[in-house]
Amino acid sequence: QVQLVESGGGLVQPGGSLRLSCAASGRIFSSDVMGWSRQAPGEQRQLVATVTSGGSANYADSVKGRFTISRDNAKDTVYLHMNSLKPSDTAVYYCNLRNILRNRNYWGQGIQVNVSS
Repeated sequence: QVQLVESGGGLVQPGGSLRLSCAASGRIFSSDVMGWSRQAPGEQRQLVATVTSGGSANYADSVKGRFTISRDNAKDTVYLHMNSLKPSDTAVYYCNLRNILRNRNYWGQGIQVNVSS
């Protein structure tokens, strides 16, 4: 089993920055892919960014150039550095770990990010 705990959300003004953290515990493998998704009210959950243990990252077009995902393998922690935040970034952000070997997905409980003046 894997547990994911997010932290770092909150209220920020447009143009501001925020860093989300997600600490994983349990059986973590180097082949696991970690990432972040988000869900705004009334909308479907969408993938924001993913990162492998080797540091290979992918981003949704809506956040490219503004968000950076990083991973500390020694701490089993993934970060999402969010810059130039817009009101449209307001959502509940979910940490995700995908176990490639067993084809399983794990999710955190979600953390609220509000971008508003």
